[in-house]
Amino acid sequence: MRNEVRPRVTLVGAGPGDPELITLKGVLALNKADVVLYDALIDRALLHHAPDKALKIFVGKRHGSHQNPQDETNRLCVVYAQKYGHVVRLKGGDPFVFGRGAEELDYIQQFGIDTAVVPGISSTVAVPASVGIPVTKRGISESYWVITGTTSSGALSDDLKLACRSKATVVLLMGTKKLKEIVHTYEAQGLTDKPIAIVERGTTREEKVVAGTMEDIVAKATEQQIGAPAIIVIGEVVRESPRLREVYEEVLCEHQLISWSNE
Repeated sequence: MRNEVRPRVTLVGAGPGDPELITLKGVLALNKADVVLYDALIDRALLHHAPDKALKIFVGKRHGSHQNPQDETNRLCVVYAQKYGHVVRLKGGDPFVFGRGAEELDYIQQFGIDTAVVPGISSTVAVPASVGIPVTKRGISESYWVITGTTSSGALSDDLKLACRSKATVVLLMGTKKLKEIVHTYEAQGLTDKPIAIVERGTTREEKVVAGTMEDIVAKATEQQIGAPAIIVIGEVVRESPRLREVYEEVLCEHQLISWSNE
């Protein structure tokens, strides 16, 4: 006689990209999965933590792709939980930081299915840290803003207009296609020399980093062919990275040369 299935869904944050940056609690949840529904940004090495007999199903989507829209993913969480038991919904970063995890929970819980959340290390702090950028530092930045670069309507978030007026570090996700608009927002405040770094595929072997100021970042990003997924970090803390320090030493030398030539 078949054991009665106990449906439950666990949302697990996989971390920023490096498969070693998932939490132990996330690994233990995968160890007990009957089904794993995983996203596009997940390192597939993480699937080895699930039992061999567990179903591993890709439900990811890229920008501009309509494969597996969110409503379908929500439905699959319920269907597979009811049929097989424990579903692990494996999501990049943290499920609740622009991960739509709250929407998934709201839908799943309508069916009386037990749910749990395993927080993940968010790329908003991990990716800057991985290239030596502290999102806060005493005497330089007392806070940081995390903002979506592209809202549900497809526009740049209005919150950036508020954030750029403060001394806070600004971290933007999903903003590479809005880079020119981001730069224009800062230029409108006269902040053309504000430091900015873009980290593509942070913490992974495919990581690419470009840094500069609002004056030159668009040209640099175009030259280096920086694309999504990427984290944009704006603020004086960018200068604090030992890895990027030479960039700003070069900028300082250029400004001095211009100043001397004008004297």
